[in-house]
Amino acid sequence: MPGENIFLFVPNLIGYARIVFAIVSFYFMPCCPLTASSFYLLSGLLDAFDGHAARALNQGTRFGAMLDMLTDRCSTMCLLVNLALLYPRATLLFQLSMSLDVASHWLHLHSSVVRGSESHKMIDLSGNPVLRIYYTSRLALWVFSEWASGSPPPSRRS
Repeated sequence: MPGENIFLFVPNLIGYARIVFAIVSFYFMPCCPLTASSFYLLSGLLDAFDGHAARALNQGTRFGAMLDMLTDRCSTMCLLVNLALLYPRATLLFQLSMSLDVASHWLHLHSSVVRGSESHKMIDLSGNPVLRIYYTSRLALWVFSEWASGSPPPSRRS
């Protein structure tokens, strides 16, 4: 991996495609919900593949992990802002959801860095039971992360 251009690794190319699909989705959110939903769903589905590609091709990088997490956070924020515009009576709920999302991810990432962990996804299995399930169960990861986008559950094969 030394000397290779990590910005052109397959998982990062998938990440860039996710960003493009998300931006197209944001563009169509105010006027064309079906088109917007399709592009948002496509971006979300690709989220399941970048990690698999990173592991399969041995192309996992800190840049890729940050790209993935930032794309997730920004996509969620933009979706929630649009929902707040569409449903003004629920704006406070969307604002609280955004705040909780950013704060919880930042705190978890920061605590991982302080502990010297290689990745925010590497957790002590004796620690928080919710995080343990989230990061060790493919089905739970799908339920927590992908269910809202309507993607299919992962196969039972490991």
